[in-house]
Amino acid sequence: MAGAKRAMTTDLALRDLKAEMHAELTRNILPFWMNVARDRRHGGVVGLIDEDGTPHPDAPKGVILHARVLWTFSAAYRRLGEESLRRAADASALHFVANFVDPTFGGVFWMLDARGRPMDERKHVYAQAFAIYALAEHFRATGNPHSLDAAIALFRLVESHAFDASHIGYEECFSRPWTLLDDVRLSERDLNERRSMNTHLHLLEAYTTLHEVWADARLTEQLRTLVELFLDHIIARDGDHVVGFFTERWEPRSAKNSFGHDIETSWLLLEAAHALGDAALTERVRAAAMCLGEAVLERGLDTEHGGLFNERDGAVLDTDKEWWPQAEAIVGFLAAYRESSDERYVDAALSTWRFVERHIVDRRNGEWLRRVSRSGDRTRGGEKIGPWKCPYHDGRACLEVMGRVDALLGRAPSRAAATSSHT
Repeated sequence: MAGAKRAMTTDLALRDLKAEMHAELTRNILPFWMNVARDRRHGGVVGLIDEDGTPHPDAPKGVILHARVLWTFSAAYRRLGEESLRRAADASALHFVANFVDPTFGGVFWMLDARGRPMDERKHVYAQAFAIYALAEHFRATGNPHSLDAAIALFRLVESHAFDASHIGYEECFSRPWTLLDDVRLSERDLNERRSMNTHLHLLEAYTTLHEVWADARLTEQLRTLVELFLDHIIARDGDHVVGFFTERWEPRSAKNSFGHDIETSWLLLEAAHALGDAALTERVRAAAMCLGEAVLERGLDTEHGGLFNERDGAVLDTDKEWWPQAEAIVGFLAAYRESSDERYVDAALSTWRFVERHIVDRRNGEWLRRVSRSGDRTRGGEKIGPWKCPYHDGRACLEVMGRVDALLGRAPSRAAATSSHT
């Protein structure tokens, strides 16, 4: 009797979670990006808007920001079917291909000026991954063949230039004509190493998405390779976190523990394994994903205030709450609940969302704050829009929750229900 009552309570809580995150997506996140963020003069979105809503119309435009905006509009249109989202997705795709794709050497530039002219021509493989992810999702949502062709062209460039067949892995960064660079860092915070978890994670995500819309033997092979790299190298030997940086021979070079990346890896790996349809591989991935999820639940979740801590570096725990680990935690905990039926994961997803809606959702200026203190009573500053601050994590979390709750409540097949391209 107690079990049945708990199940009923869980179902009601999940329905409320879905309704609230649907409202957050449609009333706050999407209107902000379709209206406030829009660059009506040069196309795309404004490259920088301050936390208080002050725009900087002359700010450079980052490829990661614009690829993630394209993905979000496309995925939202596929889920919600609203014609305004179709128009926004199409306009975003046109701007992205016309401005970020290199017409001479292929691939996407890292940064444009406000008018759309290249100002940083480096070819980060991380950026190529997000371009593939976004363009494949645009095709999946709209059937636009030009977006699929562009995604396939980028896949082939990455495989031609970035895949290291000798040591099995992907290089990080190239010059405009695809010459490997000495300094391959995405930012000053990163280590200058030949392999990174981050690039491989988002190639995994992109290739899973492309795999859903394009049948290709090489793509299937390389998606499997990426899954196995996570199982064999990127997830630490004790299985409780992902390692950030490696040498070309996969020797670990960092010890920092990013809880957001741990939980994001757990559910993206599951989606990749499901897409490949190999039962044995899926079982290996499931075990690895649940180990990551359990570790985040035990070490990363703030049981006092709710939400996910940022990271641990040795003995130092960064207890601030950034927007993106919260979004990934909600999705990852629901994925872990689906795999385990362990109610602790539902409780964790709900407590994380409660923290977000109380402290990170910006009711005055729209979208989500970038970073707040542990209790959420102080913001730490940071842009509302910037090269990294975008609608991908929070928008995707809303879309994923909507689909996953339907699946958990038996309203849709579990893999078809989620909204990202690889589910």
